Amino acid sequence: MTDKPSHQEINQQHERDGAVTVRIADGVGTISLSRADALNAFNVAQRSTLLAALQSLSSDDEVGVIIITGEGRGFCAGADLREQGGYDKPPSARLLEEYAPFLEAVAASPKPVIAAVNGIAAGIGGALVLSCDLVVMAESASIYLAFSAIGLVPDGGLTWHLERQLGRRKAFEIMALGQRIEANACLQLGLANRVVADDAVMAEALSLASDLLARAPLSLRFTKEAVHAATRSTLRDAIETEARLQDKAAASEDHKEGRQAFLEKRAPRWTGQ
Repeated sequence: MTDKPSHQEINQQHERDGAVTVRIADGVGTISLSRADALNAFNVAQRSTLLAALQSLSSDDEVGVIIITGEGRGFCAGADLREQGGYDKPPSARLLEEYAPFLEAVAASPKPVIAAVNGIAAGIGGALVLSCDLVVMAESASIYLAFSAIGLVPDGGLTWHLERQLGRRKAFEIMALGQRIEANACLQLGLANRVVADDAVMAEALSLASDLLARAPLSLRFTKEAVHAATRSTLRDAIETEARLQDKAAASEDHKEGRQAFLEKRAPRWTGQ
């Protein structure tokens, strides 16, 4: 048993605070940031509810892939600055106690997490996008890191993600100058996997999710674990992690099924066991 809220309870909470909605269909759990009137800028309710939604879907056997998107014109405009003035904690406390948990939950989820970026992803919203395993962006969408324009430091793990993905100089340029990275530039830089027409973002994300669901669940889980481990590993460490996970995968029912399906020239029937 678990004391984590179900997606039904999260949706009931949405009726009270209007922060996040959750939908499960055909093996895909979709989390929608639903403060459209504020471009889905994070307030306290949205931070805590996003974490609960990620935890709920990550432990739900009906869900194989998770999609995070935003309602309305934007994906997420960052932190809600209107809320900051009356906050009685320093920024470090907010970051470590309220933002870090849901960002880490994306990485810790055994399920692939897709960001369906329907509009601007600014500040911590950009950090959320870059924490996801795969990114689909609308042509008009962008990642906007304007911290230097308001006298702040990039946070939410942005320095970690961008340095590893772009290298030190390019990462520093983008963050120091507070640049807006348009969708096609994100694709060229490797920050996005696919860029599609504005009205096709969710359809493309669902198509990508469907492709993932056709793969062995344990293989996806172990591959995600190995890739995350590789970001902080030596070559030898990475090989040892792969070897450890390969033993688990090779002993699974899914591997037996995949091998048999290959020999019989049929589609495999995965069980996740």
